[in-house]
Amino acid sequence: MDPGSSGYKDYVAGLMAGIAMVITGHPFDTVKVKLQKHNTEARGIKYNNGLHCAARILQTEGVKGLYRGATSSFIGMAFESSLVFGIYSQTKLLLQGGPDGGKPQPRAIVPSAAFGGAIISFILCPSELVKCRMQVQGADSVVPSSSRYSGPLECAVKTVKSEGITGIFRGGFTTLLRESLGNAVFFTTYEYVRYHLHLRLKGASSESSHLVDVGVGIMSGGLGGIACWSAVLPLDVAKTIIQTTPEKNHTRNPFLILKSIYGRSGLRGCYTGLGPTIVRAFPANAAAIVAWELSAKLLGIKRDLNYQQT
Repeated sequence: MDPGSSGYKDYVAGLMAGIAMVITGHPFDTVKVKLQKHNTEARGIKYNNGLHCAARILQTEGVKGLYRGATSSFIGMAFESSLVFGIYSQTKLLLQGGPDGGKPQPRAIVPSAAFGGAIISFILCPSELVKCRMQVQGADSVVPSSSRYSGPLECAVKTVKSEGITGIFRGGFTTLLRESLGNAVFFTTYEYVRYHLHLRLKGASSESSHLVDVGVGIMSGGLGGIACWSAVLPLDVAKTIIQTTPEKNHTRNPFLILKSIYGRSGLRGCYTGLGPTIVRAFPANAAAIVAWELSAKLLGIKRDLNYQQT
């Protein structure tokens, strides 16, 4: 099979990555969103840390509380991952003029990843708005009972009715910034870690090559996720506030929001939710990369000819 002709298969592999990521990472994401919503406000509930927040959710709502908003997240993440992995793979192939044949090429990786991130932000923004609004209205929420949503569909419909079609895209600019920068950092870290680990493990026997591939996928995906979220978490904090604030005229400029948070809580406030985000980033992104690479292999997509054993 021609390695350059994977076509739709890149998008199918990306879909599998998205499903793996939501199953693994959504509970951590719920904790992160609650911390960002409540711990950055001047008044209201404050959680001591991510563990305290998770314990409160389990105590008041059970395990289902950790998966609040997961329906919209599954839909959003499935399409998002399908597109971002597919666009990244196809664009990188185009910019490189063929499959990888040596060291990672930043001139192909960075624009391909940023382009994929920009495109998927238009899908991700509405699904994350619904997800975040569902997540912040748990038992500990300061959101009035009359303003709560029974499910993601009602949340989306009420948002459009009260704010218009642009309301569902609230936080779109911040999402675009986060996704473009985040994906560029993620895929650059992933490609370089993967490349150097494969070089060090080149002598592995063919019997253990599958285990090596999984191990490399776990490390490169996990470290890529940590690097990504370390770079873009302040933008994510601003996005959560923009999307969950009930005031229609509240500023949507992420830099003004971060300036306000910094003035009130310092750098630590801009990195609210760092604990559960980093704890989530490694397993969720490791699962996504392993699922992506395994799906690609099963679908017959050939990548990185320089890594193949002789």
